[in-house]
Amino acid sequence: MESSDLNYDYVLFIDEAGDDGLKRVKPIDENGASEWLVISGLLVRAEDEDKCRDWLLQIRQRIDATQSSTLHFRKLSPSKQAAASELLANLPVRVFTVCSNKKNMRGYSNVRAEVAGGKQWFYNWVVRILMERVTVFCAKNSTKKLGRPGKIKVIFSARGGHSYGQTKAYWELLRAQNYAGRTYLRKYQMDFRTLSFRLVEYVPHYMNAGLQLADIAASAFYQSVETGSKKWSTICAEMLACVMARDEGTVCNTGLVLQPHKVDEIGLLPEQKKIFEHYGYRFR
Repeated sequence: MESSDLNYDYVLFIDEAGDDGLKRVKPIDENGASEWLVISGLLVRAEDEDKCRDWLLQIRQRIDATQSSTLHFRKLSPSKQAAASELLANLPVRVFTVCSNKKNMRGYSNVRAEVAGGKQWFYNWVVRILMERVTVFCAKNSTKKLGRPGKIKVIFSARGGHSYGQTKAYWELLRAQNYAGRTYLRKYQMDFRTLSFRLVEYVPHYMNAGLQLADIAASAFYQSVETGSKKWSTICAEMLACVMARDEGTVCNTGLVLQPHKVDEIGLLPEQKKIFEHYGYRFR
């Protein structure tokens, strides 16, 4: 995955909503961890990376959210959340989101994954699902436009308790398995031609405009599935339709991924299914 060439063609800003705790999980456990872990990636062209600051400022000014130096979607009023989502949907970006429901994972321990991904194996697993879609998307897009697989600079929103070094080590293990033809799950694979360890960073949310834009997407989708919240609504996530990544015109399982993949066995409420049905998922 290493490369001496630090040039890149895309920038992926990764943010999350919810948490990766599995020992106790809501709504099964009243004081458990969140029912969902939602991880979103906001993809921009490299030439647009520096524009993120201006885009964020324009959104904050348009929705009158300039009191704080940082935009926090979850703290906005519903009307301002909707306005921010609509403005994001008009930018030259692509959004990828993985929504992982954890009820079926409650108390689960995966020895194989723990060896590969360390203590945060579940977080690394969900990020892997996101990166499989992003890297394949970028490889196809850049090969078509540039005649080669483009490189992606990846910027994580740094959160306490996460070791992003473990995440990179997990990617390196997957890369080795990929090259050796030993990938455990083969239907989707990360396209490692698009990645370099030198192009992975971990930055506090408040220090990066692109991460604050990614927070709009992550929080909008979290809000659309967290039906136990008084702020539950699918409006903002639906507003992002124009920028959701697609494969052959389809958002389902590319721009929006529902996990576990056996969607009829998760036990979702009708309200929780709504956003997935909007983007092409079908339930029995």
